[in-house]
Amino acid sequence: MSPVYPFDDAATARAVIEDDGTLAEWNAGAERLLGWSAADVVGRPAAHLLAGEGWDGDGVPEGPRWDGILTLRHADGGTVSVWLLAHRKPPEDGNPGHWFLVTPLEGDGPHSPDDPLERAQLVQSPCALAIYDERLRLRRMNEAMAELLGLPEERVRGLRVPELSGRPQSTDIERHLRRVLTTGRGHDVRTYLPIGDDGRTAAWLARMAPITDSAGRVRGVCVTAHDFTDQYRARERLQIVNEASVRIGTTLDVGTTAQELADVCVPALADFVSVDLLDPPEPGGEPRTGPLTSPVGLRRAAHRSVTPGHHEAVVEPGHVDVYPASSPQADSLLAGHTIVASLATDDLADWLSWDKARTERVGEYGIHSTMSVPIQARGLTLGVAVLTRYRRPDPFTPDDVLLAEEVTARAAVCIDNARRYSRERETALALQRSLLPRSLPRTAAVEAASRYLPAAQAGVGGDWFDVIPLSGMRVAMVVGDVVGHGVQASATMGRLRTAVRTLADIDLAPDELLTHLDDLVVRLSVETGNEGRPGEVGATCLYAVYDPVSRRCTLARAGHPPPVMLRPGGRPEQVDLPGGPPLGLGGLPFESAELELPEGTLLSLYTDGLIESRDRDVDASHALLCDALGAASHSLEETCDRVLHALLPQGGVADDVALLLARTRGLPPSQVATWHIPADPALVAPIRKQVVEQLATWGLSEASFTAELVVSELVTNAIRYGAHPIRLRLIHDATTLICEVSDTSHTAPHLRRAKTWDEGGRGLLLVAQLTQRWGSRHTADGKTIWAEIGLLEEE
Repeated sequence: MSPVYPFDDAATARAVIEDDGTLAEWNAGAERLLGWSAADVVGRPAAHLLAGEGWDGDGVPEGPRWDGILTLRHADGGTVSVWLLAHRKPPEDGNPGHWFLVTPLEGDGPHSPDDPLERAQLVQSPCALAIYDERLRLRRMNEAMAELLGLPEERVRGLRVPELSGRPQSTDIERHLRRVLTTGRGHDVRTYLPIGDDGRTAAWLARMAPITDSAGRVRGVCVTAHDFTDQYRARERLQIVNEASVRIGTTLDVGTTAQELADVCVPALADFVSVDLLDPPEPGGEPRTGPLTSPVGLRRAAHRSVTPGHHEAVVEPGHVDVYPASSPQADSLLAGHTIVASLATDDLADWLSWDKARTERVGEYGIHSTMSVPIQARGLTLGVAVLTRYRRPDPFTPDDVLLAEEVTARAAVCIDNARRYSRERETALALQRSLLPRSLPRTAAVEAASRYLPAAQAGVGGDWFDVIPLSGMRVAMVVGDVVGHGVQASATMGRLRTAVRTLADIDLAPDELLTHLDDLVVRLSVETGNEGRPGEVGATCLYAVYDPVSRRCTLARAGHPPPVMLRPGGRPEQVDLPGGPPLGLGGLPFESAELELPEGTLLSLYTDGLIESRDRDVDASHALLCDALGAASHSLEETCDRVLHALLPQGGVADDVALLLARTRGLPPSQVATWHIPADPALVAPIRKQVVEQLATWGLSEASFTAELVVSELVTNAIRYGAHPIRLRLIHDATTLICEVSDTSHTAPHLRRAKTWDEGGRGLLLVAQLTQRWGSRHTADGKTIWAEIGLLEEE
């Protein structure tokens, strides 16, 4: 036989039978078995060779395989009983189906006792193998097991597993051996043992099988040990990568993401990990895009240690340290790839020679290996992760480098996403805060306090609040929420807040104001390309107007949570207010409600981010809000903090929160004077006199000259151009005197510049010059012209 083809074709008898029973192939082994040549039988029915029944009695067997003993005819006229194995080959690619028959041939003579195959027993098995007797004492083991244990067979026969190993795992292994011995069923055990001097762990699969005698009684246990360390380490690396994909990037916070990278790598890859990031050239700007130069300034973002306290760290999170070219951080950043250093190669000592503190930590903790991995994403270098080993005795391997680079690459994308989100969030937050009131105005109508909290994860939204002074000492309070998050939502919020202040300035009723605001949101939706899809730009709003003279409050809402009210001496209750559709749907009406509020009533206006939570329903949130409002406190600022502490989680809110608290004040009747004026121009002079006397009674004589001129002009215009009845009202507080003239005409005056030859048209111009501000508002019965005179300026 040729050494290139060492197989003997005649060592087995093979034949092929077509589905129609015709012999198609006949090899030399078959000729040797039965004496028929291929020319004698090929093309003829195979049944002619049968000396007895067929292979399945009645015909062709079913299934893909058959085996059994058949009696066949020999060419010399005799018969031969043969065990046959038949495989069914189905039709394929146009070829007909057939049966492939084979049987091994015997009779090639006895083997020599010196034949190595006869001598190759368990001793020469490539697997580590050992046999234990009924007392679980070692009876035999092969060379592979002796090499694994590091002990010769002849010296350790008769020892038990704990006596052989001495490791803690040996007791568990013997327990499994006893289980196989008593049950008679095989069992597999995985164990992990340190090998060599570097402390690396090897993974072994021990397969235990019972050894039985001819009577079927268990006489011992056979153990084979299979080394699957490579598969174990590959699976371990894959598990770390999978864990990194789940644990890293759970938030859009740079510091948290960096900490997650360090947490994943300890202790799976290293005993201490530090993550240092490059600061952008400008606050909030992009990272550096050009090549880096040494020294490199890095800010510690996170670190993690296997020992509590992170005593290995020289730099604390948030602090900046400068690294020279000889440091591991700067070396890997300048080179653009991972660099590994160890004490064994002396490069670690060279790296740390620039820093005495780090050198001392290396000696104190026994640090022997360091791996520095650049953090890079989207073509930008963001920082570096440094992995250190001192408790694990084994150095970093090339597989460790690949794993660290894979985990760091995943973290780099998450860090870059978090950095980009943080920059956009800071931009949106700056825009949001610039559009919100920096401070609430002090008014005679209410005492107010507010809070705004941006969302922790979803991004800055479009929540807003405002307190708007109105004419007649009244005040408007508004809270709104724009759908969405980010800069676009903040910009939309700014436009809506400006629109509300403009509409409030013309003294629209709350339901009318919301109607105009709804039209504006619909137009904004059209401008953004969402025509035909109303509601793409949407918002909710609650608008309230409080009059301290009448102590009445008119409210309307557009899809917004109703306010909670606390009357003096009462319990907090939700205001029963018609819902109204959200802004942006268009064409749907809004309804308002009017309440009488005693002085000292507390109103709570808020957005849905305050009461919506994953941990509780809205009713439970309302109950917490009422409890927080009901707790005794004279300070609205303290009440705001108590409400937020009661309803919001400590780790940040899921949605923006705007909260506005207002405690109502009442203007006493002694600070209001009213006159009903007949439509007679001759009565203007007596009215002026009464006004001067009333101001003297109030101790405001310093404002008499201006007030007399304003009243004379407004009353004269009402008598001349208005409709009966006419009413004059004076209201004052410590800083402002308000003159109001009302009539039943709906025609409002307009300020115009009078020409030199005009006889009239200068009255309102004079009023505008003498007062802080003036205006008109429509009422259900007509209109009111008003003017405010500053008392502090008069003094």
